[in-house]
Amino acid sequence: MADITDTDERQTPPQPGSGTAQDDQDARRRRRVAAWRAARRTLTRSPLDLPLGERLAALAAGAGSVTDPDGPTDIYGDGVVAELEKRVAALLGMEAAAFFPTGTMAQQVALRCWAGRTGNDAVALHPLAHPEVHERGALGAVSGLRTVHPTAEPRLPTASEIRDFEEPFGTLMLELPLRDAGFTLPTWQELQDVVEAARERDAVVHFDGARLWECAPHFGRELPEIAALADSVYVSFYKTLGGLSGAALAGPRTLVDEARTWRHRYGGQLFQQFPAAIGALMGLDRALPQLPAYVAQAKVVAGALAEGFAEAGAGWFRVHPEPPHTHQFQVWLPYPSDVLDEAAVRLAEETGVCLFRRWWPAPAGPPGTSFTEVTVGHEGLEWSAADVRDAVRAFLERVAAP
Repeated sequence: MADITDTDERQTPPQPGSGTAQDDQDARRRRRVAAWRAARRTLTRSPLDLPLGERLAALAAGAGSVTDPDGPTDIYGDGVVAELEKRVAALLGMEAAAFFPTGTMAQQVALRCWAGRTGNDAVALHPLAHPEVHERGALGAVSGLRTVHPTAEPRLPTASEIRDFEEPFGTLMLELPLRDAGFTLPTWQELQDVVEAARERDAVVHFDGARLWECAPHFGRELPEIAALADSVYVSFYKTLGGLSGAALAGPRTLVDEARTWRHRYGGQLFQQFPAAIGALMGLDRALPQLPAYVAQAKVVAGALAEGFAEAGAGWFRVHPEPPHTHQFQVWLPYPSDVLDEAAVRLAEETGVCLFRRWWPAPAGPPGTSFTEVTVGHEGLEWSAADVRDAVRAFLERVAAP
């Protein structure tokens, strides 16, 4: 199963109805996907680009390698779903894990459970964390929780910011890595210190580990040691691992048992989920062992991108962070996003090389500045630094002459 990039996650999903604007949006997406699919070279291939038939065939072909295809299908979370839960709990060194249809639901349930246990409905998290940016205020609207922000800097909070924060909170939620700040991570010592600062305040610690899988190389620690710092951890199966969907919440057995009850109340007790569970198990077998190589190659790619922009006289640019903390990072350029999107598609169409996927207007800074997210997957291992520099030069030529 190919490594997944979820860089299209930021775009507005197609809306029902007709109209010129929607038709144009659909046509642009079809053109992008066709170019990405046909490209002979790319830094990663997303399963999202594959047609339905190919995805179904891949799932059926791989099922026998991760579970018994002659066994019964799952019903309300038994069978292969239970197998997946045991596998995740063992990988993270936790007592138990529960499968959830979405990470949004898993984290709401976790944070709600901790609020009940601590008696404090305040959750300390970063303003760029997923619940604040991508969930339409669900923590407050659905779960009755209140969020507070120990820092607004584009990084996770420091130990001193946690210790000195002016109001109490029951749970500290840390997104590892912090995606909207550039997939950034603290050092291992900084992470230990901030967790200890939360403990000093009698707060519990929850890791938003949607992308925790690729954090081990940066910290120089195995997954169980990282997860052991937290009271609970959420992990995703479609981010990084290339699964169909789904997530898991791992932690003490008593918490996970309570979470199962709330999962049912939130509508997450699905009748059957075996396709998602099989896809997750395939990702754990195939993508997880390769992540250290992807992280190492991302550093090569990021350095070559910076060299390529400088050599081509691109003017102002930013590769962030440099070097990357995981196999994903940001690139910033002083052009409108539609200009950069067009150059990226033309590069793939005309040369068969897909260097960048989507670009978006920068959330802050001067108008006309845009950024993209770069993911280095299995396909990116074939690129040399010279290949990257050549692709940058060809991309900028199409930016200058749209």
